[in-house]
Amino acid sequence: MTTRLACVVFDAIRPRTVARFWAELLGWQITVDRPESVEVAAPDPDAADVALMFLPTSRPKSGKNRIHLDLVGHSLDHQRVQVDRARALGARPVDIGQGEVPWSVLTDPEGNEFCVLEPREEYVDTGAVAAIVVDTPHPGQLARFWSAAAGWPLTHDESRYAGIRSATGQGPWLEFLRTLVADRECDRLHLDIVAVPAGDPAPEIARLTAAGAVTCDAARADPPAQAILTDPGTNRFRLLSTPGD
Repeated sequence: MTTRLACVVFDAIRPRTVARFWAELLGWQITVDRPESVEVAAPDPDAADVALMFLPTSRPKSGKNRIHLDLVGHSLDHQRVQVDRARALGARPVDIGQGEVPWSVLTDPEGNEFCVLEPREEYVDTGAVAAIVVDTPHPGQLARFWSAAAGWPLTHDESRYAGIRSATGQGPWLEFLRTLVADRECDRLHLDIVAVPAGDPAPEIARLTAAGAVTCDAARADPPAQAILTDPGTNRFRLLSTPGD
């Protein structure tokens, strides 16, 4: 048994509203629509894209998220079109201190930050989501942990940022950007991993804790998880038994 990255999870006051926003913006489909969870995924079942899951919460957002999505811009015209589409769907521009940069920073209908990038060669084959970005003071440390947790090889490890990507060369990057995070929200967005094949989770929990994870007291039941842990940067993540959990 091993683990792989399954989805990016959004805690949302209005899960269906936020799920519809992301489905329409990315050109993806709502594949699961239950009271306890809504899931959005790429329409190609063989695509390497990581799904998005939306879970209900009553807790309003406060502060900047540690995790955000970077969306691909195939050209400057495509970038402008994506920004216009996002705004028409309910996104808003936001100033997080980025200054004059070639990418656009927006928030979704519940204030979750995301970027629409200018054209970049490294993202030409990623699909709609170029990268899942994690703010951390220790990029290399988190990249090595998530390489073990997601089963993706470490592709770059520099002082400012580090990243991993599926060995197939498909789908988004998982990138770690050196940033101070003391005043930032820990878990409005978080990552889920899935055990493959499903089975006794104890060996995988032991492997993850040996790599630097810490187990939490209880697992959420919506949807059920075999375990909830935090990575070495205190970012919460869940171990699922199957992709549909």
